[in-house]
Amino acid sequence: MQNSEIILVSITGMDKPGITTALTEILGKYNATILDIGQANIHKSLSLAIIFKSENGSSGNILKEMLFKANTLEVGIRFRALSEDEYNNWVKVQGKNRYIIHILGKELSALQISKVSQVLLEFELNIERIIRLTQRIPLDRHINRTCFEFAVRGNLSKIKEIQNRFLTLSSELTIDIALQEENKYRRMRRLICFDMDSTLIQTEVIDELAEKAGVGKEVKAITESAMNGEIDFSESFKRRIKLLKGLDQSVLREIAENLPITEGLERLMSILKKSGYKTAIISGGFTYFGDYLKDKFGFDYVFANSLEIIDGKLTGNYLGDIVDGKKKAEYLKLLSKIENIDIQQTVAVGDGANDLPMLSIAGLGIAFHAKPTVKKNANHALSTVGLDGILYFLGYKDSSEDIEMTNIS
Repeated sequence: MQNSEIILVSITGMDKPGITTALTEILGKYNATILDIGQANIHKSLSLAIIFKSENGSSGNILKEMLFKANTLEVGIRFRALSEDEYNNWVKVQGKNRYIIHILGKELSALQISKVSQVLLEFELNIERIIRLTQRIPLDRHINRTCFEFAVRGNLSKIKEIQNRFLTLSSELTIDIALQEENKYRRMRRLICFDMDSTLIQTEVIDELAEKAGVGKEVKAITESAMNGEIDFSESFKRRIKLLKGLDQSVLREIAENLPITEGLERLMSILKKSGYKTAIISGGFTYFGDYLKDKFGFDYVFANSLEIIDGKLTGNYLGDIVDGKKKAEYLKLLSKIENIDIQQTVAVGDGANDLPMLSIAGLGIAFHAKPTVKKNANHALSTVGLDGILYFLGYKDSSEDIEMTNIS
């Protein structure tokens, strides 16, 4: 009858070549089965853990040889026997009740990390792994962003409650904190839909048109009220567009060529296209400017409002349906069907109250540099960096080749 033992081995010390090789060679010599292995290295400081199963009473010899080898390699080593129940219970929770938390800011201090950790402790979430997604911090130059990814486990009966806590903390500490459930969809996002005005570009185009038409103050007041959700978007749209009557068509091109592009857009689109994502603009703005951005950055789809133009002049009317909040959500659903993907594989990004319907149904909805009322009603927010910060929420990390996918499971 075989006699098996399960042993957890923990190795710590200064990292050097050959440690993993030497210890696993000992296990191989005695035909031990490695049940799990994990390693981390921070500034040449090694943390290595191995769970193995040995048969026929060979564990005593294995531990002796490992202890001797660790002494030779000048690393610390500890052993702990695991019962079958302990090991089986550990296996059962694998992949269940796991969440990924991203902490992102221009710089992250120990205080900021500790405040987030305190919330995790309060909600009884255990940190299993932490990795840095941004590049290592050089001492001789200023960095413009830092992002850490926490893999945590625990039972969250009220996810919205902890998200609200993180939202408050984000505002207090000037950082972004995003919590996502770790499931198959988190790694399988395929479609990203963006609002345009004040998201892809740092302006509201209708305000730019209004300035050219000499009605800037009137239109800006209506725009601000609509963005804050104080008046219905469709009503505000009709009122604003009427004020543009008589504006020359040539103004559209002039404005398009001088649009203030949001920081990080070019990098974000380059990486998304290389990774095979489909991208769309779903905007309450105008198709003329959406098409301009489509041609410049390579978006796959554009859905926006069409201005009526007769004899080279804006008539103050529009063509087709108004793209309001409800319509944005409908277009997101339509695109998921066209691309033959689950709605949970979609991402929506926007800043205004009219973006909330599509943010709420997307697998990942991100309020980008949004008003407080919009942030409060969205599940995720990005306010500290540019659009390419979205890549960290998608599981990418910086590398020498710009960015790569993380390998956390």
